Amino acid sequence: MTALPANHSQVELVWIEKQIEHWLRFGRQAGERIIDRHRRIVSFAPGCVFAFVRWQSNDYGTILSRIDIVRAVEPREAYQTLPFVRPGGDILLHVEGWPKVERVLQAIDAIDAIDIDPADVPPDYWRHVHNRMAARLESRPYTPARHTAFLKRRRVGR
Repeated sequence: MTALPANHSQVELVWIEKQIEHWLRFGRQAGERIIDRHRRIVSFAPGCVFAFVRWQSNDYGTILSRIDIVRAVEPREAYQTLPFVRPGGDILLHVEGWPKVERVLQAIDAIDAIDIDPADVPPDYWRHVHNRMAARLESRPYTPARHTAFLKRRRVGR
């Protein structure tokens, strides 16, 4: 077992087939610790963005479908709490219910399709997707031109 850095956000992933499934859709992991055959903890360095999907069912069907896109926070930075994420994070997007989760996964797939890592997309875009979904509107697609503009703004801001 390797020790995970104390200043990193830690996410507990659980996988019990067809009962509880917690997984990551994207994000650059900085470390991993396997607890047992059903659980592991992954860590993310401050500033990293990741998508955390939770699904759960019982004898009658699905009881939880949720996706959160989170930015790992710096030590002593304000954060929101989130189950299975320690200490918490800056929640950029939060949706519940399979139809909404599926729309977010499709948005992530569209970004992957243009050869951009979703972890490199600016946090503001994920907030945009969240807000548009909350208003029951379509979000603007993320494009290579928008990504180039973001990279240029980030270079100027340094």
